[in-house]
Amino acid sequence: MLISRTKLKEIALDIFDIIAFLVFVWGIVLCIRFFIANPYTVVGASMSPTFEENDFIIVDKISPRISQWKRGDIIVFVPPWKTIPYIKRIIWLPGETVSIQEWVVSICSDDDCQVLDERYLPEWLQTRARCGMTEFPVNTWWLFVMWDNRWFSTDSACCFGLWCYDGANYIVPYDHIIGKVYVRLFPWFSTYY
Repeated sequence: MLISRTKLKEIALDIFDIIAFLVFVWGIVLCIRFFIANPYTVVGASMSPTFEENDFIIVDKISPRISQWKRGDIIVFVPPWKTIPYIKRIIWLPGETVSIQEWVVSICSDDDCQVLDERYLPEWLQTRARCGMTEFPVNTWWLFVMWDNRWFSTDSACCFGLWCYDGANYIVPYDHIIGKVYVRLFPWFSTYY
């Protein structure tokens, strides 16, 4: 059975339309993924109880470029000298000093120190100084981040596992930040039984 030329043209146009549609859709998806938002799965317990292992999060890559960072924002970034993304909470903003003494985190700026309001942490969870450093001085352009599970993970207070030796960085440069956590989807419901 022979197919007419007209029928072949119709089939070819239909195939072209489908391919053009798929290219268009994939172009939009890739633009969103690379420039607007990115999905991640939380690995580890460093942000417990706020985020548990295997929670699926969407990271907003646009608003951090437009707006200012706020204390308490949760960000995804790659620490200096590391290659994998971390998820942590912003504690200290540019122009401030962080002090961790006697289980208390204080934020100081211009001779005024205030105890950090950490109502997102359980009452029994206390912050301790680790890795030999108790005070982290002012830096104008970078951020100091900490985990919510203060006894389990590494963060700016411990130079991301580099022990704060000369040359180690305890702060997160802006250009290492991927984005701010926007929403959690499909949490690991077994933690809420």
